[in-house]
Amino acid sequence: MDRFLTADDLAKTLRQDVREGLTGTPKTLPPKWFYDERGSALFEEITKLEEYYPTRREREILTARAPEIAAITGARTLLELGAGSGEKTRLLLGALHGTLRAYVPVDVSGDFLEEAAAGIAADHPGLTVRTVVADYEQHLHLLPAGERRLIAFLGGTIGNMPPAARVGFLGGLRATMDDGDFLLLGADLVKDPGRLVRAYDDAAGVTAEFNKNVLSVINRELDADFVADAFEHVAVWDGAEEWIEMRLRSTRDQDVRVGGLDLDVRFAAGEEMRTEISSKFRRERLASELEAAGMELAEFWTDEAGDFSLSLARPARS
Repeated sequence: MDRFLTADDLAKTLRQDVREGLTGTPKTLPPKWFYDERGSALFEEITKLEEYYPTRREREILTARAPEIAAITGARTLLELGAGSGEKTRLLLGALHGTLRAYVPVDVSGDFLEEAAAGIAADHPGLTVRTVVADYEQHLHLLPAGERRLIAFLGGTIGNMPPAARVGFLGGLRATMDDGDFLLLGADLVKDPGRLVRAYDDAAGVTAEFNKNVLSVINRELDADFVADAFEHVAVWDGAEEWIEMRLRSTRDQDVRVGGLDLDVRFAAGEEMRTEISSKFRRERLASELEAAGMELAEFWTDEAGDFSLSLARPARS
């Protein structure tokens, strides 16, 4: 295992993010802090909800297109950013078995990564599995090189970055790529706002519980006294930005103490704190942002309903 991120690094980043977010106007928290053990389990539950289509649609595309992806890329190394459990990755691994020599999953959780990687290694004897504990937004330049890499960034996670940060991230990714490398990028598509809001505000309330879990993380890690029931989950569509925002709305005037930061935070009744953006894309926007980052769109696929997309991009040819 390569480890570029330690528990101390994560704790320092959490402190910085929470201080900046709770003292900003409006208040914000980054979505990366949803995913402790409980948050990850809640998200797995969300992916199975009827309202939440992205995971199913992306799997549909991978099932249909994995052989084509393998034929075009001839990848010998599969590097996956934000690998998680690697379930969808298995579709790529199966299709790439003729050329693939190494699988490199990258994630912030070393224990979870090791467990998932061990399962993949057992199912694919002869494949070198090299786990990397890193924050892909900070450590792109440290990630391992490899021959004919296919870099997979799935799940629509690219949409959690604001546009400027997104182009910067893609540009940083391009700087690590050689001729013959490809990027496989999962992105959710613009669609009926009602469907989008329902996907982030399900009837069973699982997404609401997931959203509030960030408060539990801060309480535990930073000695805070957030009362989850004093906030309500909100999901709204911003048509100008073409993204969903998840927010937590304070149901009353309240003061929160964050002991680990020696910080007191005032919330007014009705005040909203943004916890996530999830941009939705059109093909033209994806192509434009990839071009701005020095890449070109080689292939663009959607599921049959046109809900979700996979883009295959490569370094732009001069």
